[in-house]
Amino acid sequence: MKMKEVDWLVYVLVTVGALNWGLVGAFKLDLVQTVLGTSPALVQLVYILVGLAGLYSLYKMTAKGKK
Repeated sequence: MKMKEVDWLVYVLVTVGALNWGLVGAFKLDLVQTVLGTSPALVQLVYILVGLAGLYSLYKMTAKGKK
């Protein structure tokens, strides 16, 4: 995977996470759980990937400032 593809995937995952938390906060609606609720392992995987994407984004933001 090229770095641009990874960055795009991270952007999508962070956006999904942000939208999901916004819906949880505003309406108590967990969209990931609603869409993928029939597969708890898949729901957990999405949450893990969103968390890793957030950490990667944080790393990229702080690494750019040091260059």
